[in-house]
Amino acid sequence: MGARVSPKGKITFQMRFMFAGKQQRIDLGTYPLISLKQAREICTKYRTELEKGHDPRIIKKTEKTRNIEVMTLTAVFAKWYDSYCVENKSNSHEIKRSFEIHVLPKYGDIPPDRISADQWLTLLEDIKKSTPAISERILINAKQMLAWALRRKLIENNDLAALTAKRDLSIIKKPKTRSLSDDEIRWLYIALDNSRIAAKNKLIIKLCLIYGCRNGELRNAKKQHFDFESMVWTVPHENHKTGKITGQPLLRPITIETEKFIRLAIALSSGEYVFNNEGTDEPMGMRAPGALPYNVMQCLRKKYKYEMEHWSIHDLRKTARTNFSTLTQPHIAEIMLGHALPGEWRTYDRHDYLKEQAECIEKWCARIKNITDG
Repeated sequence: MGARVSPKGKITFQMRFMFAGKQQRIDLGTYPLISLKQAREICTKYRTELEKGHDPRIIKKTEKTRNIEVMTLTAVFAKWYDSYCVENKSNSHEIKRSFEIHVLPKYGDIPPDRISADQWLTLLEDIKKSTPAISERILINAKQMLAWALRRKLIENNDLAALTAKRDLSIIKKPKTRSLSDDEIRWLYIALDNSRIAAKNKLIIKLCLIYGCRNGELRNAKKQHFDFESMVWTVPHENHKTGKITGQPLLRPITIETEKFIRLAIALSSGEYVFNNEGTDEPMGMRAPGALPYNVMQCLRKKYKYEMEHWSIHDLRKTARTNFSTLTQPHIAEIMLGHALPGEWRTYDRHDYLKEQAECIEKWCARIKNITDG
């Protein structure tokens, strides 16, 4: 190691070394921007690399390139969102919106590995005060994003890896047990039959209740998915939750009762989707079904002075499953909901149970009729 002094007095620390049989030289930095002690430390680092057979000039160039190409949180999020999130998460739009509102305006210009765990927690604790669910969503997806970036060498560390919503944010997720009682099902039908709710929205509520399906399976259903000759509704693997793992479609029976609802929905649609956005050929938006329970409760409150306990569109799924338990065997009920059977059962039992599903749906429709007639 030495120092070169220019005619103008500029002092540059240098390291001279032999590489591939030739005399080489590399600049370590200039004084006083780096001290003699710092220059010696840098020289020692490069000597260590030289001992490993690495060219110190290449090491310095790589470090410089890495510093130039350092990515901000906004850039890392965009890359993760486009290459992973959109394809693998059904709520990708909600995730993006959460980050755009709460995270990127504050930390978007900072490289992710320079955001400390304390900074993340301060942000998440502030969000938690008003919306714990969004705070938890951001934590879960930020951890996944940083783990993804770390594997790709886009960042050097992940300070979120050890954090959990339960331990670090005191967010305890309680299972939701809400399902509609028989009396509430009767009031639901009263609202559907005597309100100004759009016809296609009434149909999607009734079909969600009858099939116990996720509303996304109906929102993304195309007319070609319903075969009225074989009386089977095929849900492609990309349209249901377990299909992303199994790669297999769901097969659901079309019964006499559900056929009339499906045919009516198809007649109301002008495009390829059974439930499309008004005036377009796009499927019904993700948020649209979420507003329907509010419309039903408002109708009952204003027109009938009936206060219905809050429920969500997903609660119709729990309502159906609760009733399926009294109408069929447990494994049939799970198949009807699109759940995977446990363990080796799922591997070896390839039967579609369409007949058993149809029998359950017929019994369930008969029960609904008895409830609503009453």
